[in-house]
Parts: sequence; C-alpha cells; structure tokens
Amino acid sequence: MSLWTSADAARATRGRSTTEWTANGVSIDTRTLQVGDLFVALKAARDGHEFVAQALEKGAAAALVSHIPQGIAEDAPLLVVDDVQAALEGLGRFARDRLQGRVLAITGSVGKTTTKEMARVAFAGQFAIEAAVASYNNHWGVPLTLARTPPEADLLIVEIGMSHPDEIAPLSRMARPHVAIVTTVAAAHLEAFGSLEGIATEKASVFDGLEPGGAAIYNADLPTTPILAAAAGERGLSFGEAEGADLRITNITLADDATIVQARHENYDILYRVSAPGRHLALNAASILLAAEPVGADPDVTAQAITKWQPPAGRGTRETVTLDEVEGRSLTLIDDAFNANPASMAAALDRVAAAEPPKGGRRIAILTDMLELGPDATTLHRALADHPGMNRLAQVHTAGPLMRALHEALPSDQRGQWAETAEELVREVRHLVHSGDIVLVKGSKSSRAALVVDAIRELGHRGRRPAAEAR
Repeated sequence: MSLWTSADAARATRGRSTTEWTANGVSIDTRTLQVGDLFVALKAARDGHEFVAQALEKGAAAALVSHIPQGIAEDAPLLVVDDVQAALEGLGRFARDRLQGRVLAITGSVGKTTTKEMARVAFAGQFAIEAAVASYNNHWGVPLTLARTPPEADLLIVEIGMSHPDEIAPLSRMARPHVAIVTTVAAAHLEAFGSLEGIATEKASVFDGLEPGGAAIYNADLPTTPILAAAAGERGLSFGEAEGADLRITNITLADDATIVQARHENYDILYRVSAPGRHLALNAASILLAAEPVGADPDVTAQAITKWQPPAGRGTRETVTLDEVEGRSLTLIDDAFNANPASMAAALDRVAAAEPPKGGRRIAILTDMLELGPDATTLHRALADHPGMNRLAQVHTAGPLMRALHEALPSDQRGQWAETAEELVREVRHLVHSGDIVLVKGSKSSRAALVVDAIRELGHRGRRPAAEAR
C-alpha cells in the first residue's frame, strides 16, 4: 500500500499534480532519497528546486515544487503548489488526520532526542512505531515526520524543538499528541528568551496541542516546575525525585556502564536499568515509564525494554580507543560532542566523575564553548568550576573564548590547556591524554568539539603497528 497517491497529496496541499503517481516515502534530500519517494523542494541553505532533476533521475515518484524548474520535462511527475513549506505542513496535517494510532510528543531543553530514542526502544515490542529521524524537530522536521507516517502506525513519536518564542505550540497543534513530555527546562537558547521562566513557558506550550483526555508529563525537580504544572493542569503527571511526584525516583545508582533506578508509582515499586551512566538518563527513562499507560503500553514490559537502549554517537557514547595493540594500551572516550548547555554539561561531568579509571588512569574533560546562552554566558561557564564532582577530575582542558572563564576559575593543579579554538586544541591532543584515562569531550556543535573526538580516535589508528613490527 502506497503512502501517498497524487490525489491525496493534491488534496492535502491544494496543489496541482501534472500526472498520476504514488509515493512510498517523503524526502527533502537527494543524498538519502529512496526510489519511490516524493521529493520536497524546500528552500533552506539551497533551493531544493535545483535538485529536482537529480531527484527524478534517482527514482523519485514525484517532486513537490512551487514552480516547474528549468530543464524539467513537460510530462515529469510534479505536484505544483503556491508555497512548498506550507504544502509540507499540509501533508503533515493530512497524515495526522488519517493516523489510526496514538502520538507521543517530546520536548525539553535537554534530552529530547535521547528520550525519543529511549521511547522508540521501550515501546518497540508492543507497537508498530514511527519516530522522528535524527533531531528533525523544527518547522519542517515535524511536518516531515508526520508526512512520512503510514496511517496504520500504532504509535508515532514526535520530537519538538525551538530556538525562538512561539515555535512549539503551532507544531504541537499540528501533531495533536495524546501524550506530551517536557524532559527538563535549562539554559539553552537563553539568548532568545532572556530567562528560564521564558523557556519554561515556551516548553509548556507543547501541552496546547494535546488531544482531549491527553496526558501532560513534566519534570518535578525544577525551579520552573510550577510553570509546567500550571500549564499541565488536571492533565498533569510528574516525574522526578521531588516529594509528591507521580513517579518518584527514590534511589539512583551510577555504575561505569549503567544507571540502576528505584522508583515508586502509585502503590507500586519499580526497578529499571539504563545502559549508560547518568542521573539525567534516569529521569528521561522515568518520563517514558510515566507515558506507558497513557499511550496504551504495559509499564512492566516498558521498564524491562528500556535497558536495550544505547546512546547514539556524539551523545555520551563510551568507547575504547586502543593506543597500542601489542602493549595493550588504551583509553576510554566519552563522546558527548553533539551539543551542550549548562544542564547537559553538568550531567556529562557527573558521568565522568562517577567513572572508575584503571590503576594509573585519570579522569579528564576536554570542553568547548556552550553557545546561545545570552548575556550570562561567561558566568555560566565559570560556574562549572563549582559543579559537585568536578574535584574528581584530574585535569580539564578547554577551548573557546567563553571557556576561558572556566579555565581561569579552576584550581591551578586541575587547570589544563586552554586554546582559542577546538582546532588549536586538536594539535595538542596527543599530549593531553594518556593510556588508562577516561576522557570526556563535550561542547556545542558549532564550537566543533567533534574535532577533538576525531583526533582522539585517530590516536588509536596511529597506535596500530604494522603486522611485521607486531610479530
């Protein structure tokens, strides 16, 4: 059964189809386009109309366009609309209207994608699931996710993000979730909102789109919890360590490779395990357990399935980098270079502080700037020096003008190397880490912490001796 017919797509977008066609998927990128996809010619960094010919050559079923691109054959399968972005939103709304299953929406300053992927794994054995790809959570990511969802899906998991005010509510109203989760509220995109209270109000607007009888799930441990609770109203369900939380975490045990959590919900004790260390992961998983009954899942099965989740690359993955295969020299790398704000930085520091290096090894952090924090950015970077557990780290190396504040606030024996850019720090990486070390690398994506991750991995390639030498 096809995902889209030309007739349904034309009705959804109020467009005109040049010929009859059927599509099995929806794509906005010719690099990942599959045969049979409807190619959507969005205007982003480049105008998607420039790639229509390539999309059709690669086997696209049709292209959604606002005009017929130059050089395209008159009989080419096109869906012509007034505005491609508006048409994509039309596809999303039409797909949501025909969806037979339930929708779970997830937002939060930290942990959206992690919680989405946890939910995908936790509910996979109970439902036919569709979920947002990567971090497709913005004005085109949400409608694209909806447009890709087949009508017969049991559960759709949508991630909703924001970078400016008044972005979340319209996307939630489009997705019309049966359950909505706010993972946390933290100083991310503070530049655009001015205060945590402003961020909390924006995050809470995810509840605006809830279906009648829907569940509004929120974090009970925050200074801004009252804002979330007020927005949730009678639909609210809370999770956290706070007294009175509907799902209350009573104990968290961090190990090198796992988090063991004891919790209580109503009159039941719950024990669950997350296959990576981190208090924030315990909370993310708690929100999913609280969502289980409202989406129609079995809470016990969900709790057991959560352990199958593994962190994706760049979001806290832990790996061994072999420095010398013959001598058995290696280090442990924690790759958390996808993004950073004060809350996620604190969680990452907790993780490396809880890790136990082998004899002779050290706990090392290599940190790059946290961005979009507004006028308090310098203060927020400096405050990391006072984070509990920071004193368990042997050295902290930093890169970026904002991280200079942390560098100067650290005790002299803990103060590592500082560089203006991540690129400069990369050149020194082989002197910063040693065999036996546990090394955390974290920073905002635009501050290029991933370059440091790559450089540490490259140390492993350099450490491999030729076969003749290894004999």
